[in-house]
Amino acid sequence: MAFTFSLSNSSGVPYYRQIVNKVTYGVANGMLKPGERLPTVRQLAVDLQVNLNTIVKAYSELELRGVVNTQQGTGTFVSETNDTIDPGEKEKGLKRLCFSFLDEVTAMGISTDDIFLTLNKIVKERSNSRKGGR
Repeated sequence: MAFTFSLSNSSGVPYYRQIVNKVTYGVANGMLKPGERLPTVRQLAVDLQVNLNTIVKAYSELELRGVVNTQQGTGTFVSETNDTIDPGEKEKGLKRLCFSFLDEVTAMGISTDDIFLTLNKIVKERSNSRKGGR
């Protein structure tokens, strides 16, 4: 499965932060491999229909965190080191995502039981698809 970028208009999370979170998550979970090239700033801005500065801000923050490296003229690449995510930051990020998720599903009137059932179903489907079966 190819890594894709998408943004949520309704999450309340700034677009640049969503991009940072998505890339960080992709690296942490092996969906983005060390040395893999990310879309250019211009291409991602066009694809996501956001201002160029939004992507620049996200990529700059990712570079400061050591998640990516930008090479002038060649692009932005996932860092070769795998220890770019502090466990404390990872936990804070997970909690932030969970709170955001719970706020959205609660607003939709979805019960906690339905959330757990659906999440378990998705986890099983992903596990099966990675093993080659469905």
